[in-house]
Amino acid sequence: MADVLSNTNLVSSSFSSSFTGHRNEQKNSSCRLKGFPRKVNRQTLRLKATSLGSDFHGKRVVLQDNQGKPKRGIYLQMSIKAQHTGLRLKSAPKWWEKGLQPNMREVTSAQDFVDSLLNAGDKLVIVDFFSPGCGGCKALHPKICQFAEMNPDVLFLHVNYEEHKSMCYSLNIHVLPFFRFYRGAQGRLCSFSCTNATIKKFRDALAKHSPDRCSLGPTKGLEEKELIALASNKDLNFKYAQKPDLPTPIPAKEERVPVVSPSHPNPALPLPLPLPTASPKSGQGSEEKTLVGSGR
Repeated sequence: MADVLSNTNLVSSSFSSSFTGHRNEQKNSSCRLKGFPRKVNRQTLRLKATSLGSDFHGKRVVLQDNQGKPKRGIYLQMSIKAQHTGLRLKSAPKWWEKGLQPNMREVTSAQDFVDSLLNAGDKLVIVDFFSPGCGGCKALHPKICQFAEMNPDVLFLHVNYEEHKSMCYSLNIHVLPFFRFYRGAQGRLCSFSCTNATIKKFRDALAKHSPDRCSLGPTKGLEEKELIALASNKDLNFKYAQKPDLPTPIPAKEERVPVVSPSHPNPALPLPLPLPTASPKSGQGSEEKTLVGSGR
């Protein structure tokens, strides 16, 4: 019994001394001991109880080292976590911001929308009303970008319905995606809604109105009733001075056109006056009447 106790004390003292020695040698190590909270050296330690004269019968005490693994910064950990969870990073562009051409831009306000139409002159302007949550708008966007690339002289304006709901309501936009074509003094040329399946409607309208034309008169832009609706909308910071009503023109007096008759063939001469009526009392008057009537 005494021998067993002495061997046990020897094993415990030897193990504690070896463990303390390794801990002192590698104080700054980042190794982690499996089952022990304290830090030990970087190399894997395999301690056999038989070598120390104990009764462990070859059981191993394995130390796991994590020092060789690369350290990951906070930003790297956030990016990896975002990839695994499917989160969208802030730097990633939205779908309506991809593939934009130089002749495509997004409208920022009602005033910007009105000014863009007025400053376009005789250039064809296509207004695209879309919503970020609209699947049809998302599917149609790449083709709209292709049309803009093939027609650099056409101005494409994008109106985000989610950011400009009040303006779209004043313009009677109730379905998406929706398109409107404008040009010069003609104002609005056409308006329609189409999807990826009915893209032929957009292609035909673009082919019809894209040829260059010269407009006579100032650029019209929005109709006056639409401008009044935008100005009366309290949610919009838009001011519009309504044009004064022009006075109704007074019709000119009708000129009397002479009637051409067999007895008076020349219309340039005045019409004959009515024949004078004579008194029936005198015979001379009746004779004059007879002469005038016979034309003598």
